[in-house]
Amino acid sequence: MTVSLRRRALLAGAAGGLATPFLLPAAQAEAASETAWPDRPIKLVVPFTPGGSNDAIARPIADGLQGPLGQPVVVENRPGAGATLGAGYVANAAPDGYTLLLASSTFATGSVVHKTPYDALRSFEPVARICAAPMLIVTKPKGGFRDMKALVEAARAHPGRLQYGTAGLGGIGHFTMEAFNVAAGLKMEVVPYSGIAPTQADLLAGRIDFLITTLASVSNLVSSNKVPVIAYTGEQRMAYAPDVPTIREATGIDYAVDVWWGILAPKGLPRPIRQRLNAAVNGVIASPDYQRFLAVEGARPAPTEPEEFGSFLQKDIERWRRVAEVANITAG
Repeated sequence: MTVSLRRRALLAGAAGGLATPFLLPAAQAEAASETAWPDRPIKLVVPFTPGGSNDAIARPIADGLQGPLGQPVVVENRPGAGATLGAGYVANAAPDGYTLLLASSTFATGSVVHKTPYDALRSFEPVARICAAPMLIVTKPKGGFRDMKALVEAARAHPGRLQYGTAGLGGIGHFTMEAFNVAAGLKMEVVPYSGIAPTQADLLAGRIDFLITTLASVSNLVSSNKVPVIAYTGEQRMAYAPDVPTIREATGIDYAVDVWWGILAPKGLPRPIRQRLNAAVNGVIASPDYQRFLAVEGARPAPTEPEEFGSFLQKDIERWRRVAEVANITAG
């Protein structure tokens, strides 16, 4: 009788979940890890050099996350190989929520033209989109173009002669300008640079005709009136400089491109951690301080849920793959 009652007790315990420690040790360990997360600093990898738009977007996000997560979020710059070096580092990291990637539109374009050590869609978990912004067409200060219409006329009159600077072959600046060449039936020569500093130097010296970049990358030149901004690539004018038209407004060409920034994690990140990260990032984006920061940088908030960001990323990669095929874009 004693044995029978004991057997019944064990069966009842199993039915009520009391035997879970014996049946699901891995799941319990994962749940414990999620409950403890984070218990040490988190690394946010920026796959570009300091000083550009990606770095500018990442640092206030990292600072803002410390409060809701209770741990420092440290920005680590890992530039190289068209931003694929830093992305590859994150793809190979443990999916434990302690290593994240600050991704941008260049992550999407790079996956189209570079042979990457990761799959842009299968090697990462989408966490949150942060913001979006148009790119700027910034002309050289001496002998530059008075407006975008004049630039188009010069490019049409002299195919292949105009040179524009951008931060690397296969980056979003390169793709954005080549998409415009396709839409307008033009040919202009890309001059790639390894970072924003040498690009700015050559623009100021007049060695390139114009530069396509984000406001965050040239805010020092624009705010000091050292270079003129003649157009924006996006759907709408920027509140930062409402008198500057979009390319569509200036030329009548059906064209618009906005770039984006977001956070990705290594594939396999537990859903509870991903959801907590998403909520924390969206909270930072909604804060008045970050809203003011975005306005100064010429960007607008673009928060999403993880699944929505994943769907958006897939469509963005498909879009740039089509542009690469039509414009015959390669990384070199």
